[in-house]
Amino acid sequence: MSSDWKQIAKDKADSVLDLIPKEWRIEKLPSIEEQTDVTGSYVQQFLSKAEIEITETDAVGIVAHTSSGQWKSVDVAKAFCHRAALAHQLLNCLHEIFFDQAIKDAEELDQYYAKHKKAIGPLHGLPVSLKDQFHVKGVETHMGYVGWIGSFMGKKGTGKEKKFESEMVRELRQVGAVLYVKTSVPHTLMAGETVNNVIGYTRNAKNRNLSSGGSSGGEGALIGIRGSPVGFGTDIGGSIRIPAAFNGLYGIRPSAGRMPYEGMANSMDGQNSVLSVVGPLATSPDALKLVMQSLLLTKPWLHDPLVHEMPWRTEEELAVSDPVRRFSKPLTFGVLRNDGSCTPHPPVARAVEKVVKVLQDRGHSIIEWKPTPSHAKLNEVCNKCWNFDGGADLRDSFALSGEDQAPQVMLSETPQANASEIMATNIEKREVQKEYMEYWNSTADLTGTGEPVDAIIAPLAPFAAARENGYTYYGYSVWVNLLDYTAVVIPVTNVDKNVDQKYSDFKAIDEEDQKTQDTYDPEIYDGAHVSIQLVGRRLQEEKMLALAKYVAEALRG
Repeated sequence: MSSDWKQIAKDKADSVLDLIPKEWRIEKLPSIEEQTDVTGSYVQQFLSKAEIEITETDAVGIVAHTSSGQWKSVDVAKAFCHRAALAHQLLNCLHEIFFDQAIKDAEELDQYYAKHKKAIGPLHGLPVSLKDQFHVKGVETHMGYVGWIGSFMGKKGTGKEKKFESEMVRELRQVGAVLYVKTSVPHTLMAGETVNNVIGYTRNAKNRNLSSGGSSGGEGALIGIRGSPVGFGTDIGGSIRIPAAFNGLYGIRPSAGRMPYEGMANSMDGQNSVLSVVGPLATSPDALKLVMQSLLLTKPWLHDPLVHEMPWRTEEELAVSDPVRRFSKPLTFGVLRNDGSCTPHPPVARAVEKVVKVLQDRGHSIIEWKPTPSHAKLNEVCNKCWNFDGGADLRDSFALSGEDQAPQVMLSETPQANASEIMATNIEKREVQKEYMEYWNSTADLTGTGEPVDAIIAPLAPFAAARENGYTYYGYSVWVNLLDYTAVVIPVTNVDKNVDQKYSDFKAIDEEDQKTQDTYDPEIYDGAHVSIQLVGRRLQEEKMLALAKYVAEALRG
């Protein structure tokens, strides 16, 4: 156990800041009170007109420009490196910076285009940010643990950290992506806020009083301030969807086996009952589709034994996106307004109703979602799976340095499960999955179309974003992980303190429900992003992305 972990953490944090060129430094960083919202015109003041245009174009638009030779990949890379550097100074969102390598890679792409007059792949010149679970050659992976600094996931002297890459990193390079940063996570990954002893607390660009979410919180913060057009996170209990929702972004939690996870760092590795999955966050639903479709072209199932051999299915997408098909057969949605355990804050409830109304106005039917088993039961089973090892893996990683644990982290205090208990939990999990599946099938009797609902409209969290050390309830995201459903986050509106007043007649279900409502203050939350999630069945990624685009366009009118 080391007694100087605070100095090790500080040295690591300083080494990342030192990689930011002096001309990109913000001379006087504003306090949260001085500048709560650092998006838009605030961050733009540090950028050139060309940099603003590049960084505020979505991933699809960027690739259209780089693949046609209108923009040089190196100019795009430099613009996003600059904006990412600003983001880190304002939000504490980066664990690793490798700008020089990114610019070199972008120059090579430009040379390829100059020689061949064509793109190297479907993501030619697209900057892509990565959560600090991805291994990148020559770049450290510490995942927020002080004890992992200078090692390969806590193992000293292997040298592997300098040459090993995750499978998806290899595939991203293959299709032309430019990698330039790795983003912050909470140590352990088991928290809805991003905090660790290296970078401190990662804040929300739209409202720095609030969290950027977790565990892919660095991705949420970075993309939220447009320091990245698209990035990849992971989700075992909401860790893609939470940052997407808190930062006004689109994000998809695919079902397990759709995207490659091979060669990633992780916590509780080997717990296979509720798998962590990889998925993208971006500024548009089309950007999510672009990167997923591009990665599937590399046939990841040939290199990751857990990936399904399932290329992109255009037919599933067209069932929603083709107007002729859609209007000949209206869509049906279930709506979950309250899961019975925790009451959503007023702006979240308003966002759910806004989506319901816009879909009803377009002729689609809505039914109340009252599932069996209850979501409380699903959350209970999921927690059992997470706690199989009694928190041993997480404690071991903390013990490497002797560092303090952040209070936001969920760390099991239960005894380790034995083989019989694990088997019994897996049976229980299968039984509740089956029961929920049959409930979904039964909605065919309620929709009026003879078909079950297409998707569920639901809150992603009870709040628009958590306040610091205020993530009180995870139930709105966790049930999706236990069922392994596909879910997409859609930004809907912003908190309006004049509209989203506190409930005047609120009666708490229990102490946790009251504590959650007590965190809501219209003045503090004013302006924050408010989102919902659309939940579909397993392996319905194409359909859910098409639905997300349709709902987003409907919300825009």
